Amino acid sequence: MYACRSDANVLRCLDLRLIRLPCRDAVKQQKISKQFATIYGLGVKLSSATEADALLVMLEGPTEWNKLKKGARNEKILVVADLEEELEGAQEAGLATLVLDMEDAPVFEKLTQALLAAVAEEILEPGADVIALYSGFEAGKIDSISYIRLDERLGRLTARDLRKLETSVPLETLKMVVDLAVDIGREGREGKPVGTMFVVGDTRRVLENSHPAGFDPVRGYSRNERTLGDARTREAIKEIAQLDGAIVVAADGTVEKTCQLIDAPHASVTLSKGLGSRHWAAAAISKSTKSVAVVVSESNGTVRLFQNGEVMLRIEPFRRAMKWKEFDFEPPHPPSVD
Repeated sequence: MYACRSDANVLRCLDLRLIRLPCRDAVKQQKISKQFATIYGLGVKLSSATEADALLVMLEGPTEWNKLKKGARNEKILVVADLEEELEGAQEAGLATLVLDMEDAPVFEKLTQALLAAVAEEILEPGADVIALYSGFEAGKIDSISYIRLDERLGRLTARDLRKLETSVPLETLKMVVDLAVDIGREGREGKPVGTMFVVGDTRRVLENSHPAGFDPVRGYSRNERTLGDARTREAIKEIAQLDGAIVVAADGTVEKTCQLIDAPHASVTLSKGLGSRHWAAAAISKSTKSVAVVVSESNGTVRLFQNGEVMLRIEPFRRAMKWKEFDFEPPHPPSVD
């Protein structure tokens, strides 16, 4: 049994979620289980049938890499994991690898980041079609298959563009901010949609082109208490994101100020119709400084990344994975006989 759905824009994802397949061995064990072999075989066939550019496998531990390589036939395999030790031996077996370092992130954020990082490292082309295998329902069990097309907007974003972003803002900091923005766009706060803006890098000039909207919730805290590398800080920022104004983040991932109103001039900025004042402010500040602005749209949760006054990347946050439930059916009672 399977379910199909389509997510448009940056990632159009057709999910084929296999339901309750038996799993005798956890993925962290060395031997490939029958359950994983079944999913992997289906992924290879789907990759071949759709002429996909790569088969992406998200694992939580090392496995029998040679068997994985052999079972792929002629398909290109990209193996993704959170930790480097979980991929030990994969490259020696001839498999492309990618370390995410996102242990606590939801699976769909990991998948989004894996695709972005794969383009940045030129493992995948910006317009690639990818078959992804991952744990969509239960940790440690590969139970989901997705067919993913990188949208035309991402198709215009080259590895060189991503490296340009990294020269002004470290890629690790940018990842933290984008991941947080995607979280806010997908979850909102207490069931309500939230729109916000992060301005990352070139902090001195950014603050010269902005002024406080009022009380700043991070004022008085030490730098160690304001780093986005701390999970508690990220949760606090999700609350602050509901307030007016931009969140200013230094290149090292420290939140410098929040609730900042942007004063940068809009005269030399051109944007598509339908984008609001928050997007114009993001374009203006990224044009006037060497910062990168990340905006979460309140209306639909879309995340846009601005540099030099232009939208460089657009991300549609994945919704929560659909979960299957048992169908409750009560058979009708036979008619009574009088």
